[in-house]
Amino acid sequence: MRAAVVRNFNEDLSIETVSDPSCPDNGVVLEVAACGVCRSDYHGWTGGHPKVQNGSILGHEYCGTVVEAGPSAKYKVGDRLIAPFILGCGSCVACHTGVSNTCAQQIVPGFGVPGAYAEFVAVPYDHNLVYLSDTMSPALAAGLGCRVTTAWHALTDRADVKAGEWVAVHGTGGIGLSVLLLAKLLGAQVVVVDIVDEKLEHAKMHGADATVNAAKVDVAAAIHDITGGGAQVSIEALGIDVTTNASLECLATLGRHVQVGMPSGEGLMQVNMRAIYAKQLSFFGTRGMPSWKYPRLLEMIERGDVDIRPMVAREISLSDASSELRAMNGPTAPGTAVITEFKR
Repeated sequence: MRAAVVRNFNEDLSIETVSDPSCPDNGVVLEVAACGVCRSDYHGWTGGHPKVQNGSILGHEYCGTVVEAGPSAKYKVGDRLIAPFILGCGSCVACHTGVSNTCAQQIVPGFGVPGAYAEFVAVPYDHNLVYLSDTMSPALAAGLGCRVTTAWHALTDRADVKAGEWVAVHGTGGIGLSVLLLAKLLGAQVVVVDIVDEKLEHAKMHGADATVNAAKVDVAAAIHDITGGGAQVSIEALGIDVTTNASLECLATLGRHVQVGMPSGEGLMQVNMRAIYAKQLSFFGTRGMPSWKYPRLLEMIERGDVDIRPMVAREISLSDASSELRAMNGPTAPGTAVITEFKR
C-alpha cells in the first residue's frame, strides 16, 4: 500500500510503498476513505511524542470500509465505519465502567502502531468502531476526528457546561472551533481567544459572542470585562503554558479549567497555582471520548442540531500532508485539512 512515513523529524514525510497491514484476530482492516491532519500528528512529526519514531505512520482521525475481518471481529467486510482514536480493550475495569478513553491497554493508531496516513489501516479492538451512515461524507466524518469528539466530552463530561454559562476557549484550531460550535449548541456564551484576526473573524461568523486577540490585550482582564467577572468554564486547546495560565486567570471564582491541548515533550509547564488556590478552581484533564458516546453525537450532527461543516477547510492528497504539518509551526488558517486522496 501507499503510505506517508516519518523518516526524519521536521522533514517531509516519505511517500513509500509498504506492506499491507495484517488483520488482527479481534479487529478489521479498513480501506481508508479519509484521515484528518491533527496537531497531535504535528507533535509526533516534530519528535515531541515518545511513540513516534523513524518508520512511524501517523494518522488517528479516520474512517473507511472494512476489506478484511478477523475471526473474532464484530464487523464484516463492506461495513462503513468511523473510529475513535483511542481503542479500548473492552475487558478492563475502565472499559466496563464506560471510560474506555482511559483504558490502560488502549491502542492509538499513529502512536505506537501504524496509523491512517495510508491506503489501509489495521484496527484491533473493533468493538470501538461505529457505523457511519451513507449521508455523511468521509471528509466530514474524519473531520470529527479527535477534535470534535474530544471537545464534546470535555464540555459535557469534564466541564459539565450549563446553558447560559460563559465558556472561554484559548486557540481556534480544530479543538477550539469544535468547542465554539458545540458550546453554542449547549446554550453557552462563548469568548474565543487567538492571535490571528482572520481566525477571530471566522469564529464570529460561526457564533462566537466575543473574541480576544491575545497579541494585543491582556487576555484575563479582557475576559473578566466581557463576562462581568470571569468565565465559568475555560478550555485550553494548544498545550502551552501561556494559554494554560491565561485560561486559569480568566476564570471566575469556582471556575472549571479543562486541559485539552496536548503538551509536547516531557509535558512540564509552570502554572499559576495562586489562581487555582485563591479562586478555588477545578483543573480537569481530558483526552478523547468513550466510544459509546459516538452514536448520539453522530445522530445530533445528522439531524442538523449542530453544523460541523466549518471544521473541514480543505481536502488534500497524501503527499500534501507534510505541508499541512509544517504550517502548524506558526499561525494557521481557519479550519482543518483532511486527506481524501491516497493515490498521489
